[in-house]
Amino acid sequence: MSGHSKWSTIKHQKGAADQKRGVIFSKLARAITVAAKNGSDPEMNFQLRLAVVKAKQANMPKENIERAINRASGADGAQLEEVLFEAYGPGGTAFLIETATDNRNRTVGEIRSILNKYDGKLAESGSVTYLFKHLGLIILENVDIVQAELAAIDAGAEDVDANDKTVFVYTDPKELEKVRQNLLEIEFTSSEIGFEWLPTATISIMDEKIDERISNLVESLEGLDDVS
Repeated sequence: MSGHSKWSTIKHQKGAADQKRGVIFSKLARAITVAAKNGSDPEMNFQLRLAVVKAKQANMPKENIERAINRASGADGAQLEEVLFEAYGPGGTAFLIETATDNRNRTVGEIRSILNKYDGKLAESGSVTYLFKHLGLIILENVDIVQAELAAIDAGAEDVDANDKTVFVYTDPKELEKVRQNLLEIEFTSSEIGFEWLPTATISIMDEKIDERISNLVESLEGLDDVS
């Protein structure tokens, strides 16, 4: 019985891992399709190049990437749009929820249902975005912090932050690729690059139950295919 139980556990874990990988691939494919609507050549389309790099880092098969790019020129791709939802969560927290959807009503319904479950609610447009700043983000790992921070500033970064041997380089979104190239020229290779909504203010959550509800809310939202 123990052997059977162990095999059942392994099958369950593998199934969960496959399901999680499927969700990740679905999100990556949507990001590629949305980006490819502005041009199917990654060399000429930075947003697409960035989406393809992330897909490759996640070991997404080449044929899946090509299919997602080709989808942009079809009817399905035309219906896919990026929508930013604003919301309030437990304990006075604020949420920006980025989505890529071909059915806005479905996405609104799914997000509202999850928010209601965890004491959250959708907010009016503009009521949350002012609490965040949209920035480009470049992460440099295993670097000399002082040298990397100085190099990032010289490369055109708006701000830098450091933790251990990792440096977080923040840029104007339009300058992200330029700063990345400048850093690359002086041999600072990024381990991750993308866009980030950085909060301009934070609050402390001292109640463990509220903290747990926030974590469950985030996990449930990220589990939605439409949420990117």
